Amino acid sequence: MHFWLAVVLTGVGTGAGAAALTRLLEAVQHIAWQGSGTDLLQAVEHVSPWRHVLVLLGAGLLTGCGQIILRQLSSGNGIDTTAAIWFYAGRMPGLRTLGSAVLSVLIVGMGVSLGREGAPKQAGAVFANFFSDKERLSDEERRLLVACGAGAGMAAAYGVPLGGALFALEVMRGKLALRYVLPALFTALIASAVAWLALPNAVTYAIPAYASSASVVLWALLMGPIAGVVSVGYVRAVSWADRNKPRGWQRVLAPVVVLTLLGVVSIWFPQILGNGKDISQLAFTNQAAPLLLLAILALKPVAIVLCTRSGAPGGLFTPSLTVGAMLGGVLGYAWSWVWPGVPPGLFAIIGAGAILAATTQGPISTVVLLMELTGQYRSFVLPLLLAVATATLIARTIEPRSIYDARLTDEEVRSRRELFEVPTV
Repeated sequence: MHFWLAVVLTGVGTGAGAAALTRLLEAVQHIAWQGSGTDLLQAVEHVSPWRHVLVLLGAGLLTGCGQIILRQLSSGNGIDTTAAIWFYAGRMPGLRTLGSAVLSVLIVGMGVSLGREGAPKQAGAVFANFFSDKERLSDEERRLLVACGAGAGMAAAYGVPLGGALFALEVMRGKLALRYVLPALFTALIASAVAWLALPNAVTYAIPAYASSASVVLWALLMGPIAGVVSVGYVRAVSWADRNKPRGWQRVLAPVVVLTLLGVVSIWFPQILGNGKDISQLAFTNQAAPLLLLAILALKPVAIVLCTRSGAPGGLFTPSLTVGAMLGGVLGYAWSWVWPGVPPGLFAIIGAGAILAATTQGPISTVVLLMELTGQYRSFVLPLLLAVATATLIARTIEPRSIYDARLTDEEVRSRRELFEVPTV
């Protein structure tokens, strides 16, 4: 009974926290860009070039000062949620973790090229830790509950209860065991239901019902290995950036320089700002030109890596999805010269799924998440499954890390596999 009470309380707390953080992000986005609180690209496109530079300069100063303050909230280095689950039975510094979540929301609202899902994931982990202490749960129960809390944070933020539950087990916990399914489902369902009281219950990406064809299936088979190799390079770049974050006085200087440069580049390419949701929406609905997709494919990964390198906190889920959408869109336009007739948006969706699955190494949760994010459950599932499976197989064979354990050493990755008995392909 103690464990299930903690599950319910974690779900309620995570849902309320995710709703509050989402509203905060919208408010910051509206104030910073004097436009829509939900459509960053639309707001950014209608402000002066100087505002691009000044807002991102402010984000750099806020990041640097915020990191200095956060270090004073707990001794030693902060513990990443994934590392906490694997090596510390889910224990992590609560105040510092919540502070990092709030800082992440503030700077992502100001345009930093990272994801907003990192904040509700951290909030869910903190609530799980708190109620684990209150109910005096064992280490194994705490580890599971923290993973469920992190997945519930994503579920509440995006309105994806089933995908959030699978993400908690497949990606965060590292096990799709039957005895873990119900806690993950209940936590995600409760968090999503609470968040829906304050947030609209709508799909994240509104797309038409695309139909599969022989052309799309063949393209998915060919694209999957390409996405797997690209994912390996992307994960290794993120790993390098995370391991080489600034220290000492550079914690203030690095984000100021990097984010100001991001603001300058965004004058010509505003699509690189934020988590990439808006440009992905355009790609999914055939509204992005191929040259624009190619430009963002080149710029967005660099922006993500440099923002991470500068020490800016933030998520990697939606940015990685955006990289996949750009890759799929570019390769799809090239394929249409060989076999025309397929809407470019369908290629972008499949590419997003392939890169996301390979970088998170969570193929099942990725497929379900894309279905819930788009509200489409059958129209593109076959080519999506083919691309996701082949991309994940290639990526996992070459690189054992995902974007969520990028900061771990080789020894830690090996010990994690031994600890949780994750099979290596």
